[in-house]
Amino acid sequence: MTAINKKLRILAIHGYRQSDISFKAKLGALRKTFKKQIEFTFVRAPHEVPSASNNSKDNSETNGYGWWFSTQDKTFKATISSDLSVGFEESLALIESVFEESDPFDGILGFSQGAAFVSILCAMQQKNLTPIKFKFAIIISGFKSLCAVHHIFYMEKITLPTLHVYGVGDQVIPVEMAEELAELFSNVSRKIHKGGHYVPSKKDIYSDFISEMLESK
Repeated sequence: MTAINKKLRILAIHGYRQSDISFKAKLGALRKTFKKQIEFTFVRAPHEVPSASNNSKDNSETNGYGWWFSTQDKTFKATISSDLSVGFEESLALIESVFEESDPFDGILGFSQGAAFVSILCAMQQKNLTPIKFKFAIIISGFKSLCAVHHIFYMEKITLPTLHVYGVGDQVIPVEMAEELAELFSNVSRKIHKGGHYVPSKKDIYSDFISEMLESK
C-alpha cells in the first residue's frame, strides 16, 4: 500500500461567503499539521453570493459562494427561520458529482453553513437518500438548518462518527445552536474552544478523532 493510500481522504466544504481557495488558505495550518495523515480536497459552492450580502458580520470574504439561500433575493443567515432553501438541490448535485468523479472519500469536513450542509449529508446517507458514501464527518461551527424543508433530516439520531468543534465566543453561530446539532448525533466527539467563528488549528483538537478514523480505515 502506498503512503497516499494510507491517508484519510477528506472533502472540505467551506462556509457561506467563502470559496474553495479561501477555505484552503484558512485550513493551511491544519493541513500542514496533518499532512502525513490527511489528503484534503476542496470544492466550491455553485452559488455566488451577491455583493450586497457581503456586509454581514459572518466573515470578511468579498467574493464568496454559498450552498443555499434562505430568501429569493439570495441572502442567508443561520439564525433566521425560512420556508426556502434556494439552490440546495444544485449544491447536492455538485457534491454527488464530486463523489462520483473522484476516488472514495473517507470523510467530510465542513465549516459554518458548510457544516450544516455536512450534517444534512450525514442524514441523507443514513436514510439512503443520496448515493454518496463516507465514514465520518468533522463539523466545525455547525448548526441545524432553520430552513423548513430541511426539518426532515433532523428527525432521528444519526449514527455516523462525528467530531463537533465550536467556540464559546462565536458571535455568528451561538454555542447553543452548535450544541443542538451535536445532540443529534449518537457517536459524537466534542471539542469546545474559547474562540469565535473560525477553524481552530490546534493539533490536540483533532488528533484523537483522526487517529481513531485512521485505525478503522
